[in-house]
Amino acid sequence: MSEFRVDLDEITFNLRHVADLEGLAALDGFEHVESETVDQLLAEAARFAEEVIAPLNRVGDTEGSRRLDDGSVATPTGFKEAYRSYVEAGWGAVSMDPDYGGGGFPHLVGLAVEEMFTTACMSWSLCPLLTQGAINLLGAHGTGEQKALYLPQMASGVWTGTMNLTEPQAGSDLGAVTTRAVPQPDGSYRLFGTKIFITYGEHDLADNIVHLVLARLPGAPPGTRGISCFLVPKHLPAADGSTGARNDVHCVSIEHKLGIHASPTCVMSYGDDEGAVGFLVGDENGGMRAMFTMMNHARLSVGLEGVAIAERSYQQALAYAHERRQGRAPGAPATESSAIIDHPDVRRMLLDMRSTTGAMRGLAYRNAEAIDRSSHGADADERQEGSERAALLTPLTKAWATDLGCELASVGLQVHGGMGFIEETGSAQHYRDARIAPIYEGTNGIQSADLVGRKLSMRGGAAVRDHLDGVRETAAALNGTAGLKSVCQHLEAAVDATGEASEWLLAAEPFDRLAGADAYLRMLATTTGGAALADGALAADRLEAPELAADRAVLARFFAANRLSAVPGLLAAVTEPADDLVAAGRRILAG
Repeated sequence: MSEFRVDLDEITFNLRHVADLEGLAALDGFEHVESETVDQLLAEAARFAEEVIAPLNRVGDTEGSRRLDDGSVATPTGFKEAYRSYVEAGWGAVSMDPDYGGGGFPHLVGLAVEEMFTTACMSWSLCPLLTQGAINLLGAHGTGEQKALYLPQMASGVWTGTMNLTEPQAGSDLGAVTTRAVPQPDGSYRLFGTKIFITYGEHDLADNIVHLVLARLPGAPPGTRGISCFLVPKHLPAADGSTGARNDVHCVSIEHKLGIHASPTCVMSYGDDEGAVGFLVGDENGGMRAMFTMMNHARLSVGLEGVAIAERSYQQALAYAHERRQGRAPGAPATESSAIIDHPDVRRMLLDMRSTTGAMRGLAYRNAEAIDRSSHGADADERQEGSERAALLTPLTKAWATDLGCELASVGLQVHGGMGFIEETGSAQHYRDARIAPIYEGTNGIQSADLVGRKLSMRGGAAVRDHLDGVRETAAALNGTAGLKSVCQHLEAAVDATGEASEWLLAAEPFDRLAGADAYLRMLATTTGGAALADGALAADRLEAPELAADRAVLARFFAANRLSAVPGLLAAVTEPADDLVAAGRRILAG
């Protein structure tokens, strides 16, 4: 098993030359974001990821979390100590609001730190991920009193947060939620119900856990229009922020899962006795609006998990390919075996992993930049443009990057050959851990439906047209750059096909639009990721650093030939009539 190292050069290049960190630093609220400060922060985060978090990955997988007889949950060896160090160092507060003890860095910088921690140990990173999402929800929808009491403790990481949506009878269909919230004379509520699949719903890392719970008020309208959001702490806090009485919320079991064994996935029971005390967040029946604030943050972070798993799997496969000797590569001496990295097919797999991971990273970082511009843009137009761009890119990042995280983890296992199928090498863990990411925080089918149902139609399709026009500008710039003309050809073909698919979907009936949604998301995401790699190659060329420029050109060309080239072939999957899906539902797939 190879030793994990953060690729700081890759991360900083993407921050500055694929995303626009320098441009963000010029916006109000980010004046303190100086290059030297960011470099120091990232270097220290890399050290923390390598030395403190990464050693937990294997032990977390083999030990897992355990529910004890008293209902508490014990995390694996070393998790508590690592989390305590995380809190003491203030890592959870990097991009949080300074009014509540945060560092006030752009979300883009926070995402880069998050990538390091997620790559080091995905299971451990899930607790901070959910906490940051809960902070975003409370910051946007909480009362002044709620923010003052909860956000400083959560930004510091002293308290953690969860998202409680799913119920046994209500998976992705949140309109079927039945958890009840009963109003009390003092303005609080008592909650009764069961929630499942609650990540870090119970654990031993922090003194308090702040649950954000979807429930129904008496007489609420049916479906999602009648859902409200409630803040339900594990311990009811005192006015000074200290933890008080235990609330009526308990973990009744934890799931036994394919992967992410160290992350306790809990079944939570609310109101076994007199009811769990909760407090309304936002408006009555406005729970979906509030929860989407948290979910959109989480969806970008889950997309980043695809990047992280692919990176970790690539590093391990690369190290193994250098060490493992087998067969004789073309041109090698007849008297000795070759390192498998010298075989063209192994080299192809590794370059596919690296270039595709780079495209995914570029997409995720540009997504984070758009979120920053939506909140800190210089004027209303820039903020609106950032909001639209973030809305468009989020389903792409979540779905495409997590699908590819699974695919590339499988490729990494393949590089190991038979040894990859053996648990002791650690390659299989990446494959198992990756598989949850296309499922949770809205399945990838839901992401593609959201893309064609809501995001594509923004401004009558103008938002996606503007986005594709930006890709065409990149393609035009490539045409005049030596070594990148083949990228130009593939990118132009991809963007033309994606544009044609966009116009077809905008005019299509709902069933036909949804039938082509998955293929369309892959078209748009692959084209967008290819443009990110191409822009990186162009930036490297302008830096007049020949070795860097050559490396970035290789990544862009390989991705263009092996991934972008397939985009036009997906057009038929979008535009062909959906008659066969209708027929399959009636006959071939009939139960």
